[in-house]
Amino acid sequence: MRQTDECFVRHTLDLARLGTDTAPPNPLVGALIVDSAGTVLGSGWHRGPGTPHAEVHAVAAARQGGCTDFAGTTLYVNLEPCCHTGRTPPCTDLILAAGIPRIVCGMTDPDSRVSGKGVDILRNAGRTVVVGVLERECRELNAPFVTFHEKGRPYFTLKTASSLDGKTATVTGESRWITGEASRESVHRLRSRQAAILTGIGTVLADDPLLTVRLNEAGGSPVRIVADTRLRLPAESRLVQTAREIPVLAACSRTILETDEGKKNRQALEQAGVTVLPLPEKDGRVDLVELARVLAQRGIDRVLIEAGESLAWSFLESGLVDRIRMYLAPQFVGGRGAPGLFRGGVQTLDRRITLEGVTLFRCGEDFVLEGKPCLPD
Repeated sequence: MRQTDECFVRHTLDLARLGTDTAPPNPLVGALIVDSAGTVLGSGWHRGPGTPHAEVHAVAAARQGGCTDFAGTTLYVNLEPCCHTGRTPPCTDLILAAGIPRIVCGMTDPDSRVSGKGVDILRNAGRTVVVGVLERECRELNAPFVTFHEKGRPYFTLKTASSLDGKTATVTGESRWITGEASRESVHRLRSRQAAILTGIGTVLADDPLLTVRLNEAGGSPVRIVADTRLRLPAESRLVQTAREIPVLAACSRTILETDEGKKNRQALEQAGVTVLPLPEKDGRVDLVELARVLAQRGIDRVLIEAGESLAWSFLESGLVDRIRMYLAPQFVGGRGAPGLFRGGVQTLDRRITLEGVTLFRCGEDFVLEGKPCLPD
């Protein structure tokens, strides 16, 4: 039975992935209705906020296929069915009304509104509920959702792009383009799956980026965030000039706002539509852990970091980076003093940051390396 359950839960994960571009900030969820002979009667996946949940689609598909009696069936779903009323009714009500006797879910829902309550409702109504089938895979699929609800902060992805020798530009500062067109398109798709894109003031002053999503498909761009301890964000920058169209948050030190220059800059930025976030300092820059907490309070659950070598390293050593994606062009740039991926570093190898779960794949002519950064104990 366990092997059969794993097979069908794995199928729900495949269904759930169909919502990768549309479901967030909701979790990716797939569902199956299977009869006692192992025949799939109906399937479904969640399309996005305000739309029917995967369980609703699966039950509807089973009924459309001629199922009128759900006795002997099993509902497979990668995430615990919801039991609260939001934009849609509770899925537990649907399951009980349909008469589905057995439910297998990959993991409990970390959202405090559910968090085991859905399982309890079903069990108290006499249903058989199995929890934790392929739990690791289920948690990995919805890692941003899990991180947001369990850690109370956004899921941070650090993106880098460099030559094989780790250079992001030449000694003269030329950087367009080290990576190829396929990689740049991949970055825009990665951006489109975020709630926010974060960079540092150094990058803004050097490159004047827009940090928008440029894809042919419909859809807006994420919130833009600038880590700007001294609040130097120029009013003439493209970020500020477009702040009323796509939100911009400037995270600065509280102390800078006590100065005349800080007060003046804040007023100018806020008049342009920028939201200024006063934060405590740590080690001479905005406290990144506090920034993460404030972003979560604003409902920002997924952040892509596109920063220079100093801020990128600060995020890495803070332990906030959940995943790193490195675009590597098959070329060597060299040059003593040419910009690299990280500034700072460890003094001894026993303090090095390692990567777990590393994957490597091609993207056009480039390579993409992904993994989970792990700090030493």
